[in-house]
Amino acid sequence: MDALALTLAEPLPPPEDAPRLADPAAAPPTPPEQRLDMPTQKLWRFAARERRRLAAPELRYTPWISRLVAFGGGLALTVYGGLEMYGVIDVGGVTTLKWALLALFVLNFSWIALAFASAVVGFFTLLVSRRPPPAPERLQSRTAVVMPIYNEAPSRVFGALQAILQDVEATGLGDHFDWFFLSDTTNPDIWIAEERAFVAMRRRLGPKARVYYRRREKNISRKAGNIADFVTRWGGAYPQMVVLDADSLMAGETILRLAAAMEADPDAGIIQTLPLIINRNTLFARVQQFAARIYGPVIAAGLSQWMGRDGNYWGHNAIIRTEAFAHHCGLPDLKGRPPFGGHILSHDFVEAALIRRAGYAVYMMPTLGGSYEESPPSLIDLSIRDRRWCQGNLQHSRVLWARGFHWASRQHFLTGIFGYLTSPLWLCQLLVGIALVFQASYFRPEYFTSQFTLFPVWPRFDAERSLALFALTMAILLAPKGFGLILAMVDKETRRGSGGVLMLLVSTLFEVLMSALLAPIMMLIQTGHVFHILFGFDTGWDPQRRDDGSVPFKFIVKRHQWHVALGLLTLVAGLMISPSLVAWMSPTIAGLILAIFISWITGQRWLGLVFRRAGVLVTPEETTTPPIARRGRALHRLLARGGQDEVNGLIALHADPDLRALHEDWLPARPPRVRGQISADRAMAEGKLADAETLEEAVEWLDRRERLVVLSDRALLGMLARLPSRPKPGESAAG
Repeated sequence: MDALALTLAEPLPPPEDAPRLADPAAAPPTPPEQRLDMPTQKLWRFAARERRRLAAPELRYTPWISRLVAFGGGLALTVYGGLEMYGVIDVGGVTTLKWALLALFVLNFSWIALAFASAVVGFFTLLVSRRPPPAPERLQSRTAVVMPIYNEAPSRVFGALQAILQDVEATGLGDHFDWFFLSDTTNPDIWIAEERAFVAMRRRLGPKARVYYRRREKNISRKAGNIADFVTRWGGAYPQMVVLDADSLMAGETILRLAAAMEADPDAGIIQTLPLIINRNTLFARVQQFAARIYGPVIAAGLSQWMGRDGNYWGHNAIIRTEAFAHHCGLPDLKGRPPFGGHILSHDFVEAALIRRAGYAVYMMPTLGGSYEESPPSLIDLSIRDRRWCQGNLQHSRVLWARGFHWASRQHFLTGIFGYLTSPLWLCQLLVGIALVFQASYFRPEYFTSQFTLFPVWPRFDAERSLALFALTMAILLAPKGFGLILAMVDKETRRGSGGVLMLLVSTLFEVLMSALLAPIMMLIQTGHVFHILFGFDTGWDPQRRDDGSVPFKFIVKRHQWHVALGLLTLVAGLMISPSLVAWMSPTIAGLILAIFISWITGQRWLGLVFRRAGVLVTPEETTTPPIARRGRALHRLLARGGQDEVNGLIALHADPDLRALHEDWLPARPPRVRGQISADRAMAEGKLADAETLEEAVEWLDRRERLVVLSDRALLGMLARLPSRPKPGESAAG
């Protein structure tokens, strides 16, 4: 057990004026409610007069130059690329397939052209200034820091929030913050583990710590409903709230800067930070971590600059004006069934659009620093999360033209939608290109069209112009990475923290190679997600795997076998059609054929650590670990050593009468059962408890839903407590 973890785990000495409680955990788990109304918003009814007037109009500005460069530059590049592509195919006439190829090219090219132009804005912005604002010396109002959790490992989330809390306390302004765990957990064992972790945390921090825990019995509307429940019950006590994710870490000074920025800007509705990825060890996650650290700031700075005060919200690591959120961000359910109907899955974009519609500003502070998150450890885990994001973004097509939304909000929706449609569009472009080559090689073309011509229409291309256009496309695609690399080499701390110029170059080249191999796999995965959703399948909402454990090889083979088969089929067909076609498609073919191997090898923790020791893909946050990350990791390890994350909840309550008493006190009051209405799960649970002669029999017989019923019912908990525990081998019944 390291010294840092021991220091962090020690109880804080209570101030002299602190109330003397026998046990800090005996206090109610939540503070008194101060409710706020959160009316459901009407997407299709809104009048301009409903928009509030600005309280500080001098802070309002429109970044015309940045928008002109981003959108004008992107449009100009798209037009130029389209004209060049037309020149490529307009050799001897344009056939239907060539027109299709041109249309698909323009759609795909416009996407990377806009990203390039936005990155240009971000590059020059960061060249001018990268310094965050100073930390405030005082604050005026109270802020709630809320962490929604759903079937997460308690040692991880409780360790992280305690680390953040103590970092804020170290600034001397901790009295301005209250801390909330908002649990939507449905796993009975994790539920009890959360309560045990909460009790232990309160005892460590002492009686003055304002840490609270609330669990919803039903996770209605998922994360959006979780936050809404907090806002409607306790939001009246807090002018603003910092929303975290289960894998979030934020430095104390960063949270103070957010609170100060919200206090200084009465028109701010949401202020978003740029979370950097940390604590990743598998090779796949390390590639993501390096890319986010080196290229991410350029992209984020570009977005922030042209968005101005008409920005977007990513759902976490941001501060929100609570009353504005309550009054204007109540999400309606969409008509119809999932995946396009029901509750809004990607709620954050819609909340940003609604609060912006009401007249509040939404903007990003990308150079604030001290904001971190984690990423999926493997390609399989990324694809699982990506499917949920895909459904949420495509669902935005239902709200895209809602009344009163700012055009920038609509652009954010379009960006999210098109971000997933590019994969099937890219696949279609590849297939049309293959079809054109196949037609020229195996079928007699339509040399003479219905229109009179003196010469036949040969299916030919301008090879020289095609090569130049390919070089332009690759340059535009890779330029944002180049901008990030240049800025990393210019900044002394980033350069040294990444191993120097040479290792930065090596890491960047490796990341580009891995991205090229992963791109065709992700293309097929995302295309599958799009069609999965278009055919009406709901993705659900499974908790994200956050550790670095490897995915079983059998599952990898099952997930990627069709990708490999398609790669082999493309290779054979390409060799039959034209060897030059194989050369042109070699990165795509190689990525698909090697999909199983790439997915398996990049998900290995040991390989990622080998690269780290070699200095490849190293980030400054690894070279000099931020104190908040070091504290969070130390506390996570300390709490995990207790082995309580996965202990059976029934056994834990049976063994600890004090914990059971607290658990029963914290259960919500229930109305009397209506005569004649009997829950099947409760009846089965009561019958099994009545039949069981020992605790072990009850644990063995009760299924997951029945265990939840027992843990939620004081009478059934009493029956459980009266059951004797079977003596362990070598132990007498009396002992």
